Amino acid sequence: MSNQTTTDEMQSALFAQLVMQQANLAMMLLGKVPHPETGQPAKDLEAARLFIDQLEMLEAKTKGNLTQQESGLLKQSLVSLRLAFVEAVESPAGDKPAAATQAQSPGPQTPKPEPAPSAPGEESHKKFSKKY
Repeated sequence: MSNQTTTDEMQSALFAQLVMQQANLAMMLLGKVPHPETGQPAKDLEAARLFIDQLEMLEAKTKGNLTQQESGLLKQSLVSLRLAFVEAVESPAGDKPAAATQAQSPGPQTPKPEPAPSAPGEESHKKFSKKY
């Protein structure tokens, strides 16, 4: 094995570790993974958004320079985090920390209507925006 291969493998492993670390921290801040010290879920959507934004920046800045595995890991991590973020934002008020529930106006919330199911064979593509 050449020295360059060893360096490339090490950098690839470090990249994967960085992506997973950022993703795990974001998941913890979205309340999806318990805090390692307290064992309790924590929810801080603004901090979670920062970690997601950092991974999006990493994706943009490394475009064309990643292996297929590195690119796939980053892309899948972002898809999972975006979905988890939307779920965290739309979760019932009872799941939110006290600071978040105080900011909301009291009163009943009306459920959003479900989108109509698409016809067979027709694919529905949702696009994510930076509105978190």
